[in-house]
Amino acid sequence: MRTLFVLSAFMCFVSVASADFMYQVTVDTSTISGTAGSFDLQFNPGPLVSQSAFLQILSFASDGTLAGLPQLTGDVNGALPTTLTFDNGTGFNDYFEEFAFGSTLSLTVSLYGPALSLPDGTSTSGSVFAFSMFSDAAGTIPALTTDGTNGFALTVDLNLDATTAITNFSAQTSVVPAAAAVPEPSSFVLLGTALAGWGMRRWRQRVARY
Repeated sequence: MRTLFVLSAFMCFVSVASADFMYQVTVDTSTISGTAGSFDLQFNPGPLVSQSAFLQILSFASDGTLAGLPQLTGDVNGALPTTLTFDNGTGFNDYFEEFAFGSTLSLTVSLYGPALSLPDGTSTSGSVFAFSMFSDAAGTIPALTTDGTNGFALTVDLNLDATTAITNFSAQTSVVPAAAAVPEPSSFVLLGTALAGWGMRRWRQRVARY
């Protein structure tokens, strides 16, 4: 029974370590097709203390065209159309790129890290992801959004209780949950260690009998 309890605990840990939130974002950009514009991606902590969290932009696809070199600010790495990785370790984490819009645009947003897998109960601010589109290369004229102040088409708030809240400012933008990611490699290592420990314990018990 003790061995089964230990194994159950490890299995729970593996489940937690692999937990995240994934959303598939699809935008109908046909009304601004051919526009030489831009878009912006941000993942920022709140104004007080935010627990560590990470965000990836995966599977970026469009019949539009990325233009020029992206501008990266803060803790963000990568370049579209490959994977972008953000963390909330600095106050402003931003990816901005010029873009000639086509008829459609899609991407997957993946949120993970301690703030989702093990909330500390002491942090006082969440974090927020924001996606914006603009009809100019400078990023000053919001497109396909009702948010005339910040130009956000979509925001995803990461709350203190490890839940998320989506706000969609764009009638042309759809957001649906995506398939959950596979467990992180470190989780498999932990599971393998637990199983090896269980096997060793069983072998010792058998030897002791004889």
